[in-house]
Amino acid sequence: MIHAHKLLEESRKSLASTRPLVHHITNYVVMNLTANVTLAMGASPVMAHDVDEVEEMASFASSLVLNIGTLSPRWIEAMALAGKKAKSRGIPVVFDPVGAGATSLRTETCRKILSDVRPDIIRGNRAEVTTLAGAVARISGVDSLETGADPLDLYRAFARESGAVVCVSGPSDWVTDGDRMLRVDNGHPLFGRVTGMGCSATTAVAVYAAAGLPLLEATAVAMGVFGACGEEASAASHGPGTFVPSLIDALHRVSGGGAPSPLRIVES
Repeated sequence: MIHAHKLLEESRKSLASTRPLVHHITNYVVMNLTANVTLAMGASPVMAHDVDEVEEMASFASSLVLNIGTLSPRWIEAMALAGKKAKSRGIPVVFDPVGAGATSLRTETCRKILSDVRPDIIRGNRAEVTTLAGAVARISGVDSLETGADPLDLYRAFARESGAVVCVSGPSDWVTDGDRMLRVDNGHPLFGRVTGMGCSATTAVAVYAAAGLPLLEATAVAMGVFGACGEEASAASHGPGTFVPSLIDALHRVSGGGAPSPLRIVES
């Protein structure tokens, strides 16, 4: 059984006392948004991606995000360097395999990061995770499509194989360490109408991973809080354009001690 609100309170206290630094090597599309999400949730962001500084930056960060949304050879090199440095320090590495399977570059880069870095948490949509787990997924651009795979066994097997907590976003989010399986039912359809929401969810996971909870619980609670704040933002907005600032406001309110919408997290 998971006591989500108790874990949320522990995370908030830790974040308030430490204000951890979350190092992002992420894509151009979402840098500003994910930096603001990090701040709203009570942590400090840094967007450092040059090969000449990423190891130094990772040496004093509290968690690391690797997001392959806009790839280049130098960024791939930087991700490997930062990831290895973070792993050597024992800080959580959160990997977002944006568009895995859409091109050979993306898929090969994902496999390299999985092999060379061995991230602690992998958060992607169903198509991305299915691709990396070795099954056949239909991909259109970087959007998630139905694959027909039996998902829960696949996710568990991938978590065991990779040694990571695997988080799969969708109408319900699934989080597994290869043994336990948690289902998160918070969220709102407007997440699918704004670019960068998946990347922002990855940032939320990295923030809570930096707070010191066990990574399975940290991931599930982060997804629950992010989804619950999306529900609140939808009620306060008029559509996608006003949804994002309302989401950031909701995240900020929760980080300051406000009660979120009920966290619907169950163990399956």
